[in-house]
Amino acid sequence: MSSSSKIFLTLLTILSLIGLFFVFEASTVESFKLFGHQYYFFRQQALWLVLSFVVMFVVSKFKVGFFEKYALPIYFFGILLLFLTLIPGIGLKLNGARRWIILPFGTLQTVEVFKFAIINFYAWLLAKKLNIISFLFFLFWPVLLILLQPDFGSLMVLVASSIIMYFLAGGPIKFLTMLFAGGFLLGLLIVIFSPYRRDRLMTFLNPEENVQGESYHVRQITLALGGGSWFGRGIGNSQQKYSYVPEASSDSIFAIVAEEIGFIGSLFIIFLFVGFFVSANLMVRNKVLESYDYLLFYGILSWIAIQLLFNLSAVVVVLPLAGMPLPFFSQGGSSLLMLFFASGVLLSITSHAKMKK
Repeated sequence: MSSSSKIFLTLLTILSLIGLFFVFEASTVESFKLFGHQYYFFRQQALWLVLSFVVMFVVSKFKVGFFEKYALPIYFFGILLLFLTLIPGIGLKLNGARRWIILPFGTLQTVEVFKFAIINFYAWLLAKKLNIISFLFFLFWPVLLILLQPDFGSLMVLVASSIIMYFLAGGPIKFLTMLFAGGFLLGLLIVIFSPYRRDRLMTFLNPEENVQGESYHVRQITLALGGGSWFGRGIGNSQQKYSYVPEASSDSIFAIVAEEIGFIGSLFIIFLFVGFFVSANLMVRNKVLESYDYLLFYGILSWIAIQLLFNLSAVVVVLPLAGMPLPFFSQGGSSLLMLFFASGVLLSITSHAKMKK
């Protein structure tokens, strides 16, 4: 294993362990309230993390040709999973959304599986033929199914990652401009014709209005960030985790992180993420990547980076809240498992690629 791969694995391990610690920090109150003891969510996340490491190392031994060969079946399997969430008795409805399917051992958020499925599929498709019609055709179906769930946050990640892959494949600037404009227009229409999304946008634009209603979430996140100041309140001293910040251990976990370790500590976490992406690029610096490998590698990095940027932007109130997990931090087995699965694919690409002459 190369030194850059070791650095990549080290940073991934550090990020995930820090994430696990803050899942415990942020979830103790809610865990005790719902299950009678403070370790429930921590224990669940720890089990998922152990499984995720196992999956990553197994996947890293696969040759990427396997995923290339079955790119189309994997895509259709992902579509099937998205469809199953809409079927009563199979899909789980929670807080008005159908984003999960019920399995014997728990639940699965199917869009997390599909994020890899579509990136792998586009790596295969765009490596063979750069065609805007085919690109849009295969993007239409998951967009429709995710809108029916609905999951606007995941939809933004999926569409943005797909457009970046089209760019990486050499897509003309005029088509990219059209895609971004079309995506923005579609997102705007979805917000306008969806009352609760429209309320979220108005809350984002006017956070001081109705602080006990629609603006409550944004207000509490802002208080958590402000309370952390430069150096934080100290580990374990978060006030906002006491049922003030909604989804404190999942989508809003970085607010608790910032409150406890402050701006300086938060900056350190961000530097770890930067190091993660830099080390990933260093892994393939002297390697020859085929078109499919190149698109898959940077498609995966784009997915993780976009999700990271969207989550942090929402937490610091640069973007409206849209319900996106923070990579390697947020509580949730489906997201964590697929991020480690994707990291295993990155390692596989690196280990099997030929050195430049």
